[in-house]
Amino acid sequence: MNIEQVEVRRKAFAETRITSHSAPDLGEGEVLARIERFAITANNVSYALSGDMIGYWKFFPVEEPWGMVPVWGFAEIVKSRCEDMPVGERIWGFLPMASHIVLKPTQITAGSFADGADHRASLPAIYNDYQRTKDDPPHLQALANERCILFPLFTTSFILADFLADNAHFGARQILIGSASSKTGLGLCNLLMRLGGERPRVTGLTSPRNLEFVRKLGVCDAVKTYELVDTLDASSETAFVDMAGNAEVTRAIHRHFGPNLKFSTGVGATHWDAPRFRGEGAVVAHNFFFAPAQFMKREQEWGHGELLRRAMHEAARISLELRDLMHIRQVSGASAVAEAFAQAVHNETPANVGIIASVNM
Repeated sequence: MNIEQVEVRRKAFAETRITSHSAPDLGEGEVLARIERFAITANNVSYALSGDMIGYWKFFPVEEPWGMVPVWGFAEIVKSRCEDMPVGERIWGFLPMASHIVLKPTQITAGSFADGADHRASLPAIYNDYQRTKDDPPHLQALANERCILFPLFTTSFILADFLADNAHFGARQILIGSASSKTGLGLCNLLMRLGGERPRVTGLTSPRNLEFVRKLGVCDAVKTYELVDTLDASSETAFVDMAGNAEVTRAIHRHFGPNLKFSTGVGATHWDAPRFRGEGAVVAHNFFFAPAQFMKREQEWGHGELLRRAMHEAARISLELRDLMHIRQVSGASAVAEAFAQAVHNETPANVGIIASVNM
């Protein structure tokens, strides 16, 4: 059996190649899983962009200058040398853009396990955990595509919303969400709008082409295009959560709000090819948000798995609310997967389209 995979050039990740190699003999405790489906989103482009900084290239290592971009999806175990993980078991979690994956299940429970491969031991635990899906309730089974496309992004949205609440929103009376049309952005807006009490005002920023889409979602108090940043009330204490990564926009926000900008963080990079903001002249630092840090904090405070349980509940709710507004496009075969990823890199996938892919035909 051969494993076929889509690799990207690390320094120019619109460039891809397709490779094929023989599946290795399984060691004791290992399993081979056939990858059934996975999503391709702007989030995966962010993984490539921060592959060296956060270590995403290390999850599924290949020889440089190439890399394997992680994706989220389903796989089925087709060979097993692990007594507690039989052939036919269906799992969900972090996967490569490939036809198959070898895993070494550890910390096995009725509902999950962790990959115990040596090269993943020092990597963030949130990405090493896999869900066993045989006992999933019917409503979750019915959201299989959304689980691949939206749940990982809405989990980041949930962690962001929790981080902001955990810090009293840094005293902000307004929260700006850059690239509010992105899945993580609209998920964060949705969660912030549901806060009780005197919640901060939620303002979404987006491009002119996505303005009506974001307005139709109804998840913001106001929606503005990037060109209108200077029309916002500069006297209002503001927090900025950026999914776009466009230095010009970030610089304009820092300049416009000055000392009233109480918090500024970057999460993704839907405008990955735009120049990055380096904090020049900023009153407040603009840092990259590292979700695993807040995840580990809540693991200790709430107990193992509780944050993910809450995040999955909210992800299911938001996914159902968006179901009629999102079109699923399916692609299969390594060449089609490579093309779909290149389209994501070039920001050519419409905001209302979700890509479900499979290297297997």
